[in-house]
Amino acid sequence: MEATTTSAAAGAVAAETNSDTTVAKPSSAEDSIFSTMYAVAKKVAIVGSIYLVGYMGWSVAWLIAPVVLSVARDRFRKSTEHKRSIAKASALASEKEVIMARIDELPAWVYFPDVERCEWVNKILKHLWPNANHYARTLVKETIEPAVAESLANYKMNGFRFDRIILGTIPPRIGGVKVYTQNIGRNEIIMDLDLFYASDCDINFYLGSMKGGIKDFQIHGWVRVVMKPLIRSMPLVGGLQIFFLNNPNIDFNLVGVIDLLDMPGLSDLLRRIIVEQIGNIMVLPNKLPITLSDEVPATSLKMPEPEGVLRIHVVEAKDLMKKDISMLGKGKSDPYAIINVGSQEYKTQIIDNNVNPKWDFWCEAFVNSPVGQEVFFHLWDSDPGPQVDDSLGRASVEIINAVKRGVVDTWLTLENAKHGMLHVRLQWYKLTSNPLDLQAALAETQLLRVASMSSAVLIVFIDSAKNLKQARINSNPDPYLVCSVGKQKQQTGMIMRDNSPVWEQGFTFLVGNPENDTLQIKIFDQKTGSEIGQFGYVIATLLRKENMDIVSQPFQIQKSGPESKLIMSLSLRILKKAEAIEDGESSEAPVAGENKLARSISKTASIQEPSSPKELQSQSSRISADTPLSEEEPNLKVSSPTNLQSITPPRSPNPFSANLIGGESVLTHRVPDLSASPGEHGLGRILLTIHYLAQRQKLFVTIHKIMNIPIRDPSNIPDPYVKLYLLPGRSKESKRKTVVIKDNCNPVYDATFEYLMSTAELLQSELEVTVCTQKGFFGSPIIGMLKIPLTDPEVSGNGLNTWYDLQPEFKHD
Repeated sequence: MEATTTSAAAGAVAAETNSDTTVAKPSSAEDSIFSTMYAVAKKVAIVGSIYLVGYMGWSVAWLIAPVVLSVARDRFRKSTEHKRSIAKASALASEKEVIMARIDELPAWVYFPDVERCEWVNKILKHLWPNANHYARTLVKETIEPAVAESLANYKMNGFRFDRIILGTIPPRIGGVKVYTQNIGRNEIIMDLDLFYASDCDINFYLGSMKGGIKDFQIHGWVRVVMKPLIRSMPLVGGLQIFFLNNPNIDFNLVGVIDLLDMPGLSDLLRRIIVEQIGNIMVLPNKLPITLSDEVPATSLKMPEPEGVLRIHVVEAKDLMKKDISMLGKGKSDPYAIINVGSQEYKTQIIDNNVNPKWDFWCEAFVNSPVGQEVFFHLWDSDPGPQVDDSLGRASVEIINAVKRGVVDTWLTLENAKHGMLHVRLQWYKLTSNPLDLQAALAETQLLRVASMSSAVLIVFIDSAKNLKQARINSNPDPYLVCSVGKQKQQTGMIMRDNSPVWEQGFTFLVGNPENDTLQIKIFDQKTGSEIGQFGYVIATLLRKENMDIVSQPFQIQKSGPESKLIMSLSLRILKKAEAIEDGESSEAPVAGENKLARSISKTASIQEPSSPKELQSQSSRISADTPLSEEEPNLKVSSPTNLQSITPPRSPNPFSANLIGGESVLTHRVPDLSASPGEHGLGRILLTIHYLAQRQKLFVTIHKIMNIPIRDPSNIPDPYVKLYLLPGRSKESKRKTVVIKDNCNPVYDATFEYLMSTAELLQSELEVTVCTQKGFFGSPIIGMLKIPLTDPEVSGNGLNTWYDLQPEFKHD
């Protein structure tokens, strides 16, 4: 069997070679002369380079660097060409030969029992491909070309255009198909296709005056096809929605003068732009809609349909690889993370010289189909200048886990890395049309104290405009429309020479506060760049509409003609914490539809505040059960603070305590502003607020004031300040320090400090508080100290606010 496979593949390659040879016969002599001249020129260039380096007395690095770069480029090209040749041979061979030749890359139906074979589809595709080829060429020329040209212009590479587009004779191949039968609407059919396309394309393009080409284009990914709505007349299906669930794997070979870019790092630019443009067309949340019947309104296919919003918190990483080189060998890294949800991409800040970075990065992503979608995390080491950033590893989480559990809080082991872990927290929010849910959503965003978080989603469908004014005399405009909510902007395509354009495009916007935000719309003429109309809509108006929807309503356009109208649809949806699915419910998550998702959810997923340290410990273990922590769980011991008192005081002026929950103070232990007691040890007393927010993954420590610091020498009144450390370790990263208050025995600070830490870390930590005076001949004498365990349930509950007696200095652990 192996011999048969080898001979078949060899025959296919031989046939292809013979075909190429037959075509190239008339120019074989010219090719031979050109090859000889090229070889001679290459040798002369090498010898000349060596001579020039020696003649000029330059460093040997001028000779070694090009050689190393050339070798790396050749190795990279050989590796990619080998993969492409295997893929092309597989696409040409039969299914039996594919399985035997690529045993490590079997079709999806082999691995997944619910994925079925579909060789009959591949046979149909082979016959349809010539016609589909024509449609694909039109799509590439009219849609992808202008988008790629605009993206390259941002990198000062102007003049991109396609010259010739031949997609070849090899059609796409479907490795398996899965049809959903549960948790879908009666008015739709949903199926997933394992698409693999290894083409023999021949595409030529120009980049300025340079001519290049793309060959051996390959794409592989899961494509979802949604047939909806189902109608009672032919063709029985009103339309199609086609999209990739996640960014597909894309590879290609550059030829011609642009071949100089085909090396690691530089060719990534063009590859990234192509992936980005494909994502803008048909990677979720973007879809490629195809209307099959005139009975179907455009909104049913082209209006965005987010299933929910995924709030992503990239907390920290630990034990990352060291990629930077220092004088003593391996140094540290400058890590950052890239987060991808479909075509949506987010980037954290760069942490310099740290293999245990703490990002505390938050972002929100639209999710249109939880089943099959994943969140991808890729960690990189940032390098200065033109150097290529080094990969520190990657990890992924299936979104369906967050839908089922409500919250996923875990450490992920990095793949493609020798070591390293990433701490992430995912929170799933469903969308509701009940305006009464808005206040709870706003209260949660205030609690998190992250300015970029949203409380609602605005869905906008731009249908058309009528009777736009002319931007030029005796000529219709080339209009396009720009929507914006805050700093978010979305733009429609341009319609040539039309004063009544039909766009039929939909957009989604995250809204911080619907009661204050406004949707701004401006219409421009592309030829002149002038504004030919504008419109503003107060989003709060939707709160008073039935179901918070407006369907195909005309609006008067300002700064345009007297009869200029804009027809659009609007929907406002409130973010609401999803609830975990109870045991015994269907484990298969919904594929589409807000109502179906709501019916499959019944249990709250927000982290419940524990009533005891034991419950807190078990909760932490449950949250991080997917990837166990490397540290062992300690034996928890709860110790009460010295002389804890709970006397009711007036409200604290501290802004932290006053804004914890909806402007209400959450402090449970209150004390008067004045205290006559110097404490058990006569060293004074300190008022602290300690509160841990599990949703924020942060410990907040507020130092309010100190009372009755003793005066040993009336001529030497202390200048007190407070230092904080987290134990065990007392690392410099955990050090916090207040300002120094001169000549004061009753200083007031009201200073709040933050520590980014997980629930498991909280259980293993203690807070060391040290009160010092700046006056001293040898450093800063210590007035008193404290060591406070953080296992008290009040810390993770409503917050611990109390007076503590300062104790004499003790030895550090």
